[in-house]
Amino acid sequence: MIRALLLAAALLCSAPALAAPAKFPPAGTAIRLGTSYQLRSAALGEMRTINIVLPASYAKAPAKRYPVLYLIDGGVDQDLLHVAGVVQLGGIWGRSAEAIVVGIETRDRRRELVGPTRDPALVKRYPTAGDSAKFRAFLRDTVKPFVERRYRTNGRSALLGESLAGLFAVETYLAEPALFDAYGAIDPSLWWDKEALSLTAAARLGEGQQGRPLFLAFAKEQSEEPAAMARLVAGLTAKALPFCLAPRPQLTHATIYQQETPEALQYLLPPAEPAPPEFGFTLACAAGM
Repeated sequence: MIRALLLAAALLCSAPALAAPAKFPPAGTAIRLGTSYQLRSAALGEMRTINIVLPASYAKAPAKRYPVLYLIDGGVDQDLLHVAGVVQLGGIWGRSAEAIVVGIETRDRRRELVGPTRDPALVKRYPTAGDSAKFRAFLRDTVKPFVERRYRTNGRSALLGESLAGLFAVETYLAEPALFDAYGAIDPSLWWDKEALSLTAAARLGEGQQGRPLFLAFAKEQSEEPAAMARLVAGLTAKALPFCLAPRPQLTHATIYQQETPEALQYLLPPAEPAPPEFGFTLACAAGM
């Protein structure tokens, strides 16, 4: 009996110690991209979201002021992450100026980004379409004053949009050019309403657009049906207005935005000093000045 007890004790003493509980890694730190605000829009009659991303140097240079890029379709689940990243990279490499990015979220793009139409087929398919003037009033009366009061802006602003948002950028450039200092429209949906916007462009171009550069890029689909873009470009050329035309027939409507944003920003928000030529930041404009 005593021998059995001694043997059991020996076995217990020689057994490996119980493993300590596994340690979990410490809690992670949230990455802060920017700040989201809810603004009341009198024009739209509702609360709307804007998202603001500041340049990396903003907190480190309290005396510095920055241009502002107003991005249509600027929701977190829309184009904000893509464009804010390109803005940051452009500033790092000196391809484009550091800028405050203001992403304006859209909800009903047909309602907010196009003007009224009398086309019965479009009215039937998109019954809410036609409030682009109200959306523009939201930018003019609410968003821009808020940004200019709250952040260190330098007085220069640019508007950027793609597809229907590009159409809205062109419409704003024609209807209220003084609202922004520069405009970028990547593959704008000029086909909308039987190309109505391009049909009125020549008559609406003039002194108001002088000194306000316009970047226009179009992809494969519009290169195959170029009439609307050709009308707009003809009007710009006839009035000797500053613009950059970037035809990209090798790209599609689905791929052009990601690839053309760096060139658009280089044109709309040029750096104080051009980057060294060996960096290869050549701005390829097929027409314009």
